[in-house]
Amino acid sequence: MPAATAIHFFLELAVILATCRVVGIVAKRVGQPQVVGEMIAGVVLGPSLLGQLAPGVQQALFPPGPSNVVLYTVAQIGLVLYMFLIGLNFDVDLIKHRAGTAVAVSAAGILAPLVLGALVAVPLLSSGDYFEDGVTPVMAMLFLGAAIAITAFPMLARIIFEKGLSGTSLGTLALACGATDDAVSWCILAVVLAMNRDDPMMAVVAIGGGVVYTVVVMTIGRRALRVLGPMAERQGTVTPPMLSVVLILLMAAAWFTDVIGIYAIFGAFILGVAMPSGFFERHLTSRIEPLVTTFLLPMFFVYSGLNTQIALVNTPTLWAVTLGLVVVAIAGKGIACTLAARLKKVPLREAVALGSLMNARGLIGLILLNIGLEAGIITPTLFTILVLVAIVTTLMASPIFEYVYGRHRVVAPPATVTPRAAS
Repeated sequence: MPAATAIHFFLELAVILATCRVVGIVAKRVGQPQVVGEMIAGVVLGPSLLGQLAPGVQQALFPPGPSNVVLYTVAQIGLVLYMFLIGLNFDVDLIKHRAGTAVAVSAAGILAPLVLGALVAVPLLSSGDYFEDGVTPVMAMLFLGAAIAITAFPMLARIIFEKGLSGTSLGTLALACGATDDAVSWCILAVVLAMNRDDPMMAVVAIGGGVVYTVVVMTIGRRALRVLGPMAERQGTVTPPMLSVVLILLMAAAWFTDVIGIYAIFGAFILGVAMPSGFFERHLTSRIEPLVTTFLLPMFFVYSGLNTQIALVNTPTLWAVTLGLVVVAIAGKGIACTLAARLKKVPLREAVALGSLMNARGLIGLILLNIGLEAGIITPTLFTILVLVAIVTTLMASPIFEYVYGRHRVVAPPATVTPRAAS
């Protein structure tokens, strides 16, 4: 990397971190998670705001070229590490107690978006402004359905932890449903990408490889990794050699799942779930989390913000489409999941709270949209519209949850929080 690119990248980092910090503080003051502020900070630094107020400054800070490639690469590393942390703190055993309800809510959160996405995608495709040339109706239907069905699983985990729901019935149910819907959405995306490249085997390899990877890591891999727990307890910490082994495995897992087409974050999450719980999990989290959440993860939000151009939504028709998709997204996810939970006898407040959490798209939604844009499936206009949908539905989650459920419950003391569930 040329010295000039490295020097400029340091300036980008300083601006990104400062902006994310300031906007994150404001977000927390109004009851939103820090990560929501970082989503908004990405748009602030992009062409949508800074590019409108000071286009020269915005272009000087984030010029197209090598520095953007570096920003993208660092963002991917941050994503992989963050999803590993989410998996590391995810308690699989808790899901078993709410399996029936989780299946019903997850099914509603996938089927309703697919149906609504199919109905909306056809007119959008025929207009020629939202999908790229060569995209078929089936591809458009599936992609839009996946974009509506996706759940902000990392953000969901963060909200659950911050609201004191870790290890509770509602928190467990939300995590189970979010993980299931995201896994299915990634499989749908793999099918769309395979169709886009006219390569059916790509979907077979992605889905089949993902299943094989999950089974191997959660069986053989999990047993092999158990030795790390007692080793860490004997040493009193996660030593540098242990951390090195974990990072090597993490990068290999990310590489493998990226190569087969189901993306690096999937491999990172599954590897995290397979890691030993308890002492090892807590100490490994304490070593990795601060750097990831405060330094690396904000890069992804800013990279997404650089691709978001709200000025492209510049006509009454486009704003009507945006509003319509917000309504479709809420109906297909929030309302559908709420109704499914009620049908399974979940109390009304819990059902609405669950629907509000499932309706947030956040980080994972942005990842899916970036993939669709880079693959030439959606246009920058639809990308921007769907980013706005992701931001609006994510902003809704905490206030609705707090109104219908949070203020009516007594938060359990920290000692009762199950470490594995606290992400």
